[in-house]
Amino acid sequence: MRPTRLEKPSLNRNDWGTIRSLLPYLWEFKKRVLLALVLLVMAKLASVAVPLLLKEVVDALDQPQDMLVLPVLFVVGYGVLRLCSTLFGEIRDAIFAKVTQRAIRRVAIRVFGHLHALSLRFHLERQTGGVSRDIERGSRGISFLLNFMLFNILPTLLEIGLVAIILISNYDIWFSIIIFSTLVAYIALTLVVTERRMIFRRTMNDMDSKANTRAIDSLLNYETVKYFGNESWEAERYDEHLKNWETAAVRNQTSLAVLNAGQSGIIAIGVTLLMLLASDGVVKGSMSLGDLVLVNAFMLQLYMPLHFLGFVYREIKHSLADMEKMFSLLTEREEIKDKSDALDLVQGDASVRFENVNFSYESNRQILFNMSFDIPAGHNIAVVGHSGSGKSTISRLLFRFYEVTSGRILVNDQDISNITQKSLRATVGIVPQDTVLFNESIYYNIAYGRPEASCEEVFQAAKSAHIHKFIESLPEKYKTKVGERGLKLSGGEKQRVAIARAILKGPKILIFDEATSALDSRSEKAIQGELKRIAANRTTLTIAHRLSTIADADQILVMDKGRIIERGSHQELLAARGFYFHMWELQQQEE
Repeated sequence: MRPTRLEKPSLNRNDWGTIRSLLPYLWEFKKRVLLALVLLVMAKLASVAVPLLLKEVVDALDQPQDMLVLPVLFVVGYGVLRLCSTLFGEIRDAIFAKVTQRAIRRVAIRVFGHLHALSLRFHLERQTGGVSRDIERGSRGISFLLNFMLFNILPTLLEIGLVAIILISNYDIWFSIIIFSTLVAYIALTLVVTERRMIFRRTMNDMDSKANTRAIDSLLNYETVKYFGNESWEAERYDEHLKNWETAAVRNQTSLAVLNAGQSGIIAIGVTLLMLLASDGVVKGSMSLGDLVLVNAFMLQLYMPLHFLGFVYREIKHSLADMEKMFSLLTEREEIKDKSDALDLVQGDASVRFENVNFSYESNRQILFNMSFDIPAGHNIAVVGHSGSGKSTISRLLFRFYEVTSGRILVNDQDISNITQKSLRATVGIVPQDTVLFNESIYYNIAYGRPEASCEEVFQAAKSAHIHKFIESLPEKYKTKVGERGLKLSGGEKQRVAIARAILKGPKILIFDEATSALDSRSEKAIQGELKRIAANRTTLTIAHRLSTIADADQILVMDKGRIIERGSHQELLAARGFYFHMWELQQQEE
């Protein structure tokens, strides 16, 4: 059902916590930060001194004609201070650029690394388009926050303070009262309206992420959309979130116009009152013409940063909202984490043992029940059963994508929960049923099994997977791009690439998860022999649907509803005339 009203996001945020989380990235370049702050102060001192020199120039020129002398020193000093106020700012930006860009890089790589550290459960539930948009907006927000908070809010406040001190010490108290009243009214209006506007901004972010998720999901499933002629349906689904985004964007822009008008009105009233007060002082003789110019210059000088301060505050609040979702990714708990005392897997011939393993994806839905079996080093154990019986879950647990609910899994007599994930996964290789490739060249996808492998090793792996001749027949050979998720290749070709990738990795333990399911009978027979060759002297777990492919396994486990109901060799299971026998008979009839 489509939403009919603007959604109001949660307002529970910790902006100061977000800002504090950036501080460690700043202190990586302490000297640069401190130097930038020194230049900031110098630039503002020069900027505030400009109207003071301008006053002296005007007063020197406001003399009778016979006493008039060109104040060269003041004029030159005025020009030098003008240059310094700009030059120091530019040098500051150049020095701080490395700090900003390094912080963006560090945070982005940390989020990226953390996403890879999260469990398979998180990635099965995530929305790719929304996550990528959150990271993109968050990175932009960091750049804006660092630059504008340090180099706009702080110097503006410094400039306001310096101007206030000069006016208080040299002029009537009413000048200070008018300035401070204007500032208080301006800041109060900015804070109140901006806080209200944040609801619209955060709704825009939420709707933008959701719309992007819909778009990415639809484009990734382009063929499915075409098969069922659902282009207009996908457009409607995409527009659901765009419509809410449009509503929030209109309200955001309207409220911005109201805020800008209010700010301009407050500034106009303040400037007018100050000029009336200064003009009255000149008429009465208590102030010189230079004093009038000084007050006017200070107000013009304060007007722009003050007006900009409102913009910067709004944008900083927007940046914090943009960064909020990106930083929330870092709060996602790592479900699978190495223990503090975890050791690398002790290498050996690689035996595998499941001891009374129970497992549930969810508390109310158990998948495996009291699973126990051994795969001696160098042996081939096959697992068969109907879809949904829990076969593929075994391989996910062996890779430690999930923790077992109870029981334990041992490799080389070591509990895999006590060893590092990196060393475990370096020992295990898999040819999955559903092969998804990177949108890179065929060479890249095969070499992914061992990136440091030589070209000759990659070619040899492709030959072993019976795909080398096919690749050589392509116009661009190994440089051929496979497309998004490998869609430019057929199912069988993708499967062979996956087999070549596993061969190149050269693991001690091999998992074939219906590895030849996408191949025709002729290709399957050719590759089956090669799979047997690479599996020789390796510990192998074969998950199969076609029983003819695992008839020579050392032992076959028959699963049903998460339990092992039969086990034995092919001949023993046929002789038992049980569940396996009936599966075999059925498949023989189909063939």
